[in-house]
Amino acid sequence: MNPAKSARAVTIGETVGPQVYRILREQIIHAELLPGERLSESDVAKALSVSRQPVREAFIKLSEEGLVHVLPQRGTFVTKISVASVMDVRFVREAIEADVVRAVAEVHAPETIEELRRQIVEQRKVPQQDRAAFLRLDELFHRTLAAAAGNAYAWSVIESVKAQMDRVRFLSVDDMHVGRLIDQHEQIVDGIAAGDKAAAEKATRLHLREILSSLPEIARSRSELFDGTE
Repeated sequence: MNPAKSARAVTIGETVGPQVYRILREQIIHAELLPGERLSESDVAKALSVSRQPVREAFIKLSEEGLVHVLPQRGTFVTKISVASVMDVRFVREAIEADVVRAVAEVHAPETIEELRRQIVEQRKVPQQDRAAFLRLDELFHRTLAAAAGNAYAWSVIESVKAQMDRVRFLSVDDMHVGRLIDQHEQIVDGIAAGDKAAAEKATRLHLREILSSLPEIARSRSELFDGTE
């Protein structure tokens, strides 16, 4: 790892291991660390001013998510994006979130609707080309839905498996795409506000199928990042 790539810093007073994991995960998802790039425990530890133990723990967790591959005696390398994994996770995510949004629409609590609409306003304020900022707000939107359904565990399940999908979503976001995604968020909230479970579910499924349109083109144009496309 080139220390120059890490503008992040570990916060004193918080557990170090999870912070190192989040920093490296974000760098992989944002294509700052590219497939095939070798990660060194000592280099990462030096760059982040931490010991090697939390870095080793982070590597293990990243390996479990399929973001790195540990080769004995050779090192730890960033994996390519697995199209099959992206498709599998998208299917699972749609199934879970369709039920989540139906539960939220059934209750259609005013405070939930107000919070979701506030988040959409913030999404529209994101500066152009700031993919990372928009995707953080997008993630907050979906996490808020799960919490409103009384099922935060559903989001934790999605979060534990969606890393490969996040890599594609980051590559696919552009100005036009962001506008379309925010419009879809509004349609989801409109369905919830109306107490229309079917409309909210339909809007959610449409939203989560957006990646099906962008994935083939991205895999062709950035074939060096994908497994089995070269």
